[in-house]
Amino acid sequence: MRVESTVGLCFAGFGNVGQGLARILVRKERELAERWGLNCRTVAVVTRTRGAAVSRDGLSLAELLARAERGEQLGTDRITPVEAALLPQTDVVLDVTPTNLKTGEPGLSVTRAALGSGRSVVTSNKGPVSLALEELRELARERGACFRFEGSVMSGTPSLNLAMESLAGCDISHVQGIVNGTTNYILTRMEEGCEYGEALAEAQEKGYAEADPSGDVDGWDAAVKAQILASVVLGSPISLDAVDRTGISSITRSDVEAAASRGRRIKLIARAARTAGGVSASVSPTEIPLAHPLAGVGGATNALTFTTDNLRDVTIIGPGAGREETGQALLSDLIAVA
Repeated sequence: MRVESTVGLCFAGFGNVGQGLARILVRKERELAERWGLNCRTVAVVTRTRGAAVSRDGLSLAELLARAERGEQLGTDRITPVEAALLPQTDVVLDVTPTNLKTGEPGLSVTRAALGSGRSVVTSNKGPVSLALEELRELARERGACFRFEGSVMSGTPSLNLAMESLAGCDISHVQGIVNGTTNYILTRMEEGCEYGEALAEAQEKGYAEADPSGDVDGWDAAVKAQILASVVLGSPISLDAVDRTGISSITRSDVEAAASRGRRIKLIARAARTAGGVSASVSPTEIPLAHPLAGVGGATNALTFTTDNLRDVTIIGPGAGREETGQALLSDLIAVA
């Protein structure tokens, strides 16, 4: 039996990902209510540079999106993200603040405060998951809250929820895949004849890579995702420092052509695996046979292969970035919480 629920939402951050979720909530408001019994009331939106807006009766997401499009302030309320998370009307905090892998802030403080007060948290922010996963999970258990973070690995393409829910009952021994769209785009373009620098410039022009691309090309983004996969899917928490990391900046077009001559393709592969000594995780450019499911994944697309006992290999392919794509991950977690 479907249970109707009205969920009070607090957006901590309202950049690309927050706006992506907001667009879906506006566009599919009726369907979410009729099909999933989910009614949302946005009680607070707090940003670092565009102000904050609070309303116990509910803010108009359509109006907030219009203000964001026009580059206007979202509101003039004086409130911190932590204070907004603790409002009596807040049921679920959406942490869509930028990722900081050194401190986890500001998302970590917001998440701690929300879970500690019994509010659930849905996030796409890798920082708190990387730095304090076990602490936050325990806090959620103690307070009867939920902490979900599907969007931290493959945007809206289900990876964590696939492993933990759809593959429940399987023993997963190995996970490997392409979890960074920027590097996959660069390697794809190099195979098509571009030099590394030219392919990187294209990725930056298309918005796949930042002005400082080191987080992608040096393997940091893929490494934290490998860490999360090891900790969540294989159940063995490890630190980011324990991930053996090599990026793609030293790969040349001749390397790519040489691999092709051997019937292979270079991909930046993130891995987490059970070993005799426990669980290991790594990220490195790897030659894989053209017949492998991951070899055909081109452009900015992501993919993961789960090696299981009951189903052998299960591969999922889909978008690894994007406003509404990541918004979909938040939405699926929000529906699960509600």
